[in-house]
Amino acid sequence: MNPLLRRLRDDRGSASTQLVLVVPVLLLLVLLIVQFALVWHARHIAQFAAQRALAAARVKDATAADGRAQARRSLAVLGSRILAAPSVAVDRTTAQTTARVGGTVIAVVPGLALHASGTASGPTEKITTPSGERS
Repeated sequence: MNPLLRRLRDDRGSASTQLVLVVPVLLLLVLLIVQFALVWHARHIAQFAAQRALAAARVKDATAADGRAQARRSLAVLGSRILAAPSVAVDRTTAQTTARVGGTVIAVVPGLALHASGTASGPTEKITTPSGERS
């Protein structure tokens, strides 16, 4: 067989080349899976904090500040590292209370900035008498 032809058919080094091409793609795929799992977890943390804020802010003599404080306490316990730069907004009227919690998810993949948020809303509590009058 011709030495030039034999040299072209030689497979030496092809495994190294394949490894160099495939491993970075697999690592990026694994990092993306981890990143989106963190986004899913951060959404649950934000939703839980919003529900806790709603529960604290909607009672009869509470204020929106009570809801914000409760959300911040919940975030400090659960999501201080996962949900970076959290924002908490609580709106309380005589009829409706709404709590919104959001933030940036910690980045595993460099350059990928994803956000997570949670919202909870419900009627503001008011005491009424059996005849329907407010007390």
